[in-house]
Amino acid sequence: MLTDLSFGGAIGLMFLMLGCALPVYDKYWPLFLLFFYILSPIPYCISRRVVDDTDSASNACKELAIFLTTGIVISAFGLPIIFARAEVIAWGACALVLTGNVVIFGTILGFFLVFGSNDDFSWQQW
Repeated sequence: MLTDLSFGGAIGLMFLMLGCALPVYDKYWPLFLLFFYILSPIPYCISRRVVDDTDSASNACKELAIFLTTGIVISAFGLPIIFARAEVIAWGACALVLTGNVVIFGTILGFFLVFGSNDDFSWQQW
């Protein structure tokens, strides 16, 4: 499973790099999305450390973390579209970057689905 996640991350970054580095596009503005890739899991990781998961009811810290993560992910999809509308990047580069976004965020989601439970195979023990 871990090799599938690493392969997904590599494919997503390949699409991002293709959207930047192909001679037809040759603009590196979409690399700002790397900040969104790094920032997206941070609110949820912090809330997992702060909140006790024994309570089955929803709490404000976890809801805020999901809200912030959703805002980061939507911003990551909106930025290339804004760049393309402002003619900073080409629409083909926008399509490649959005494809990379889907793959990368799917990989991040897959990581938290596989390693997010509180058993012996959890990422929190690292």
